[in-house]
Amino acid sequence: MNTVEAVIFLILLFMAVPDVCRHFGRPALIYSAFTLFGVLLSPLVDAEVKQMLGEAGKVGFLLLLFEVGLEIELSKFRSLLPALRYTAGWVLAQYPLLLLVTTAIGLDLLESLLACAALTACSVGMAHSAWKHHPHLTLEGRELFLQVMVLLEVLAILVLSVESAAMKQGMTWLIGLQLLGIAAVIYGVSRLAVPLQRLFQTILTQATHWRIHLVVLLVLAVCAVGERLGLSAPKTAFFLGLFLARIEHDGQHLEHYVAPISQRMLIPVFFFALGLAVPWGVVFSWTGLLALGTAGLLMGWRRLQFRRWPLAGQAADTFFLLCPNFTIVSLAAQTMMQHGDKSDTPAWLLLTGLLVTVGSLFALPRVAQTPAQSP
Repeated sequence: MNTVEAVIFLILLFMAVPDVCRHFGRPALIYSAFTLFGVLLSPLVDAEVKQMLGEAGKVGFLLLLFEVGLEIELSKFRSLLPALRYTAGWVLAQYPLLLLVTTAIGLDLLESLLACAALTACSVGMAHSAWKHHPHLTLEGRELFLQVMVLLEVLAILVLSVESAAMKQGMTWLIGLQLLGIAAVIYGVSRLAVPLQRLFQTILTQATHWRIHLVVLLVLAVCAVGERLGLSAPKTAFFLGLFLARIEHDGQHLEHYVAPISQRMLIPVFFFALGLAVPWGVVFSWTGLLALGTAGLLMGWRRLQFRRWPLAGQAADTFFLLCPNFTIVSLAAQTMMQHGDKSDTPAWLLLTGLLVTVGSLFALPRVAQTPAQSP
C-alpha cells in the first residue's frame, strides 16, 4: 500500500469509524478501532508510509496529551482524600501481580515499572461517557468514582514522566535533575496559564473562521517553545491542558473547538500509526498469547479485588469503569519505541492495553449518543 492508497483508506476510516462506533453505542472504542485497523493493515503498508504516518502521529501525540490534561479538573486536596486512599490501595494491590508477570516474560525493572504504571491507569476520556450514563452508580458514589478515575490517570502520567527520564538516562543522579525539569515545566506553564487563558479566551470569543486553526496553532507553538527551551514537548502539552481545563465558550469546553483537527484527524493518525508499528505476526505469536493471558489475569484480579474492596458500596460491574487504559498504554508504548526498544515489549503492552480496554468497554452498558458528539 503506497502513500496515496494509505491516505484514501485513512479518510474512509475518519468517515466511518466514529459513526459506526456511536451507532452501536460504543463511542469510547473509536481510538481502539483505529489501532486495530492499523494492526490488520500492517503487512500491506510500505515501510516509507509507516514512517510518514508515524511522524504525523507525533503531532497527534501532543494533542492527545493536551486533551488528557483538559479532561482533568482536580478538586481541593481535602475533598480528594477518600478517592486518593482508594486509588493508592487499588494500584498497590495490582503492582505485585504485574511485576511478577512482567519479570516472568523477561522485562527489566524499568520496563516493568513503566508497564505497571500504564496498565493500572484509567483513560478518563474513554470511560467518561459510560460513567455519566452508568445505571448502577449511586448519586453519592458517582462523584467519588470520577475522582478515582482522574487520580489513576494523573498518577500514571506522573510515573510515566519519571520512567521516561529513567529509560533515557538510566537510574542515576540525573533522574533528580529530570524531576526538577518536570517541576520547571509545571511552574513555567502555570506562570503562563493566566495570560494564555486570556489569549485562548480572546481567540474563542473574537475569532470566527480561523478559530479552530488558531487554537491548535497556539497549543503547538507553546509546545515548540518548550522544546526549544530544553523542556519536553509532551509534558508541556499535558500540563498546558491541565491549566487550561476550565476555559469555556458558549457552554463548550476548549477540547470541543480543537476536536475537528485533533479527535477527528491527528489523534486517529497517531493510533493508526501505533497499530502499524505492531508486526502482524506478533499478534498470532507467543507475544499475542502473553498479551491475552495478561489481560485476562488482570481483569480477573480486578474483579476479585473490587468484590473484596468495593468503592462506596457500588455494584460489582462498576469496576469496569476503572479498567479502560488504552490512551495511557499507547503513551507508554510510544515512550518505549522512542527510546529504541526493538523487542516485542511495546507490542505486548499495546495489545494488552487494547484487550483490557475493549473488553471492559464492551462489558459496560451501551451509551446512546447523537452523531454530532465527538469521541
